[in-house]
Amino acid sequence: MSEKTPFYITTPIYYPSAKLHIGHAYCTTVADTIARFKRLAGYDVFFLTGSDEHGQKIQQAAEKEGITPIQYVDRIVASFQELWRLLGISYDDFIRTTQPRHHELVQDIFQRIYDQGDIYKGAYTGLYCTPCESYWTKLQLDENGCCPDCHRPVQEVSEEAYFFRMSKYADRLLAYINEHPDFIQPVSRRNEMIAFIEQGLEDLCVSRTSFDWGIPVPFDPKHVVYVWFDALTNYLTPIGYMHDAEKFNKYWPADVHLVGKEIVRFHTIIWGCMLMALGIDLPKKVYGHGWLVVDGAKMSKSVGNVVDPIALIEEFGADAVRYFLLREITLGQDGNISRDTLIGRINSDLANDLGNLLHRTLSMAKKYRKGVLAKGAGRTDFDAALEEMAAATVADYTAQMEQMELSAAIKTAWALISRTNKYIDETAPWTLAKDEAKTAELDAVLYHLVETLHIVSVLIAPFMPTTARRIHEQLGFTSDFDAVQLADIAAWGTTPDGHTVGTAEQLFPRIEVEKA
Repeated sequence: MSEKTPFYITTPIYYPSAKLHIGHAYCTTVADTIARFKRLAGYDVFFLTGSDEHGQKIQQAAEKEGITPIQYVDRIVASFQELWRLLGISYDDFIRTTQPRHHELVQDIFQRIYDQGDIYKGAYTGLYCTPCESYWTKLQLDENGCCPDCHRPVQEVSEEAYFFRMSKYADRLLAYINEHPDFIQPVSRRNEMIAFIEQGLEDLCVSRTSFDWGIPVPFDPKHVVYVWFDALTNYLTPIGYMHDAEKFNKYWPADVHLVGKEIVRFHTIIWGCMLMALGIDLPKKVYGHGWLVVDGAKMSKSVGNVVDPIALIEEFGADAVRYFLLREITLGQDGNISRDTLIGRINSDLANDLGNLLHRTLSMAKKYRKGVLAKGAGRTDFDAALEEMAAATVADYTAQMEQMELSAAIKTAWALISRTNKYIDETAPWTLAKDEAKTAELDAVLYHLVETLHIVSVLIAPFMPTTARRIHEQLGFTSDFDAVQLADIAAWGTTPDGHTVGTAEQLFPRIEVEKA
């Protein structure tokens, strides 16, 4: 494409929880993989993540520790950024809701919606869940009279407040959802949101006076802006809304808001109404991914099964963790995390299938041809089938990635890896090497192995960026791997004649599990 097509993807901005868990790693790794694929496909990508740092529960947590809220969030945000570094998250901007640029925009937006009459002053008396920062009616509570999202007790609150006329936009939002079936995905989340709106939308309380850790309402500073009104605005801050029209028009509407299923309501209903009030387009897609469970049980501090992603990375490596999460969990569904399954995947898929294929290929190239490849010197009876499968793999993989079918795309790439291992057994290069009359066939086999591994290295780059780069280097390619594009593997035969491969190094050592 002569001029790159913009693509804007976001994760939710994460609440600074005192303890990181694997769910943080999962959502951001999914978004990173999509962003990396889009760059690979030639798009101009803007990938945003960040932290949601205001609200009553932050203030209460800081007070409990005897420190200021900003000290509290600074410490935890640093741990998020370290996790993203370890995972190789390639974000373009990290937004913090405590940053001046965001503070200014939230106040500007609040003022604009107030000036047009869509925010008004009143008094709130009702039910509030502090952990979820959510307002509820009695009819919406669960069977125990608790928050329907987190199932913890709600509080009755009564205070002067400003309200957003969300009810004004209910019919228009419902019509939009019905007319744009791809707006909320997967379909189960879409159906949930339709049902929620059809129950009737009340106006939303968008300010608080019972605490002060937040962005002050610009014309009434004893009020702070409701944390979700503040947090959702983060998607507009880094792309220049109201400040940089060229950048904003380039990237908005966002292509994908990737969020956990428990916050789809905020990102489609509250956010949708806010955007309609501002007169700007809604995001093209809000995708609600599922939850992670550990050995069949939902992660819980009380149960003691919260998985620390940093410890997991330190033990198994970032790419192994990324591969496991993305291959094992179908996006949109809940996924089970099991240590035994992770080790099994590392040993079978990464060490045996991929690692051994690379090691055998490079070792044979060094042993039989001193590492130098000859292109087009001969053919075997199995070459055409491998070439055809490679082409079909690239096409299928591309279509699956465009549909965000990440697990399917990994399986497609691995089917090519398995087929290439079979190709070695079919052609038996160790036998060809013993027969001088088979020199051209041996050259063809070695070339086909390296060319296929070159294709594989590009396909797995969004999922396992470090491993992909290592394969690229071991294959002997000296070009900048960051500049590689999907178009580079569109046709068979990009490895040049006379190419010299590098030295094999172990990608993933097998993990020996002690038997009880």
